[in-house]
Amino acid sequence: MTKVKVCGITNVNDALASIDAGCDALGFVFYKKSPRYINPDGCQGITRYIPGSIVKIGIFVDEKEKKIKEIAKACQLDVLQFHGKETPSFCKRFKGYKIIKAFRIKNKIDPRQIKKYNVFAYMFDTYMPKKIGGTGKNFNWELVKHIGKLRQPVFLSGGLNEKNVKQAIKVAHPNWVDASSSLEVSPGKKDIKKVKKFINAAKGL
Repeated sequence: MTKVKVCGITNVNDALASIDAGCDALGFVFYKKSPRYINPDGCQGITRYIPGSIVKIGIFVDEKEKKIKEIAKACQLDVLQFHGKETPSFCKRFKGYKIIKAFRIKNKIDPRQIKKYNVFAYMFDTYMPKKIGGTGKNFNWELVKHIGKLRQPVFLSGGLNEKNVKQAIKVAHPNWVDASSSLEVSPGKKDIKKVKKFINAAKGL
C-alpha cells in the first residue's frame, strides 16, 4: 500500500487530524519564504504530541548545515528533505538522519543526475520558477515510470489531490505520495475533509 505524507503542517489540530485520518508522515517546512513556514519553536509544540509511529519530516531549502542539525535535534525530526540545490556531498553530512532529495521536474528526468545522490529516498515534484514545493501543479508522471528501477523509495508530489492520486499511483508506482496545498482551506491551514479523502483515495480505502 502506498504511504501518505501530509506536508505543510503548521498547527497541532491539523497534525492530529491528519494522523487520525491515516497519514504515515507529517512534513514541516523550515523555509521562510514559504507560506507554510513554521519556526522551530512552533514545530516543537506540535511534535511533542506526535506518536513515534508517524514519520516527522523537516523540509529545508539551501539551509546551512549547522542550522539544519540544530532544528532537527530540537524538533526530534526523523527525516530531512532537501528541496534546493544541495549537493550529493552535502547530503552525506547528516549521520543519524534519513535524507530525501527532492528534484523539481520540468519535462524530463536525468537518471544519472539522480543516482549521484546516495540518499534514503528521492522526491519528484513539479518545477515552477518562483515556487519551491506547494505548487498545486502536477507534471508528467510517465517520466517517473521511465526512469527505471531505483533502489531508493520514491516520493511523488506536485498537484496531487483526491481526484488524481489513484491515477498518479497507477502510472508512477511511487512508494509515497505527498500533498500540501491541495489539502488546504488557506496556506498552512488544512481542510480535514480533503485530507481524509486524499488518504482514502491513495490507500484504496
